[in-house]
Formats: sequence, structure tokens, C-alpha cells
Amino acid sequence: MVSSPCINVCKMDARSGLCIGCFRTLDEITAWSRSDDITRNEILATVAQRRQVNDPLAGKSSCNVSNSHRHD
Repeated sequence: MVSSPCINVCKMDARSGLCIGCFRTLDEITAWSRSDDITRNEILATVAQRRQVNDPLAGKSSCNVSNSHRHD
């Protein structure tokens, strides 16, 4: 079974209509539980594309962050 991309940061962005945590639409979120793995993989592919466009940190390793930004 394909795992949900939900990261428990469930807040919809009014401008984009996407969840700021998982980059899914409300329709995709509600359809997830009754979708088969093929549909879930299609949703995940769409989410990956959205994340690249909408998340400036997507695909960057946390190792690239300098120590000056640490809040220990």
C-alpha cells in the first residue's frame, strides 16, 4: 500500500488551494483513502511536481545549511 504524503501540517493555503504540509488539494486528500495504489502514485507524482515549483527548499539537503543558522 502506498503511504500518504501527509506530514501532519494540515493547513490549506487559500491562494493556491494546496495543503502547506503535503501539497495536495482537498479533493486529493479526501480521495486518498478510497484510491487504489495506481491513483495514489499519480497523486504523489503530481505532488512532487508541485513541491518543486512551490517549495524553495525541495530537493535540498539539510547539510547545506550553515551552522550560523542553528538555534541550539
